[in-house]
Amino acid sequence: MTTTARIAIVSEAGADYTIEERAIADPGPHEVLIELVATGVCHTDLAVQAGDLPTNYPVVLGHEGAGKVVATGSHVTDIAEGDHVVLSYGSCGHCRPCQEGDPAYCADFNPLNFMNKRQGDDAPVFDDGPNAAFFQQSSFATHSIAHERNVVKIDADVDISLLGPLGCGIQTGAGAVMRTAQPPAGSSLLVSGVGSVGMAAIMGAKVAGCSPIIAVDTNEDRLTLAKELGATDTVHVTKDANVPEQVRKITGSGADYSIECSGNATAARAAWESLAQRGTMVVVGAPPAGTEYSFDANEQILSGRKIVGCVEGDSKVKQFIPTLVDLYQKGLFPFDKLVKRYPFDKINEAVADLHDGKVFKPILEMG
Repeated sequence: MTTTARIAIVSEAGADYTIEERAIADPGPHEVLIELVATGVCHTDLAVQAGDLPTNYPVVLGHEGAGKVVATGSHVTDIAEGDHVVLSYGSCGHCRPCQEGDPAYCADFNPLNFMNKRQGDDAPVFDDGPNAAFFQQSSFATHSIAHERNVVKIDADVDISLLGPLGCGIQTGAGAVMRTAQPPAGSSLLVSGVGSVGMAAIMGAKVAGCSPIIAVDTNEDRLTLAKELGATDTVHVTKDANVPEQVRKITGSGADYSIECSGNATAARAAWESLAQRGTMVVVGAPPAGTEYSFDANEQILSGRKIVGCVEGDSKVKQFIPTLVDLYQKGLFPFDKLVKRYPFDKINEAVADLHDGKVFKPILEMG
């Protein structure tokens, strides 16, 4: 029986989304067909739509999907028809990073997540195109095909329409603290840039028992929400603000950890210089291509400071996403305070609001 999906297509870099109907393929042996309930909108979607990150147009984007399983491939054993699921990033499962438990650093990460390389099947996902295996899901659609590796089963008693952002942006921020930095309780931690990823890092730092937790941003409204979500202190960045000096007033000697979420070179420099000796900066935010960071080797590196990159919060999705759901259900990870819901037909409005900073995390509802 043929399944027809409504899909949002970007025809070329910079184009708006247009919604069309297409028949969707059956799942391959290791794939899952999902009827999507809702999908988060991420800044990565905006960057690819604008042409700032690579893909092959025309394309169906979307990579924070959540919904119900309609059918599974013949080799899928841990997911069944009717299951509630969250979709996350793709990984091959065969390369050294995947085999060693670091799928976020998969050797095939870019083809599988940005270039619509469907795993194990060369056939198109949708009739008559467009390209559609973005992050192994292309979830700006009413139906999606995903690979079993990036499909995460969730208990049916949780509101599935809320959970899609856990598949990328929210797990990235929380994981940057809880999985990449892994700060001991009582560590001082700074979050540079408190958009949705930075807010998730604030919540993750509270779960980890960090103190103080310092939110740094240019927007006072965001800093107010950051305090509600767990920040103990805030630094409002102005033209004349000396962020490292302000951080040392709070901590005494600098932060043990800084989580750089802004992707801004000036902010990254301030986050680095705010560290205490032996401190660690986790770089999460992606700056424009070609951006270089430089640091004084003697004064800043040989003082024991460390810098580490972080992709997708170093998340092993089938374990970490259910952990975040459990924390949410216990009231310890209130990421729902970041969400604004939009009908699927209003996708261009949702994208514009995210671009303009009017909302932290849009969620498109497919029904």
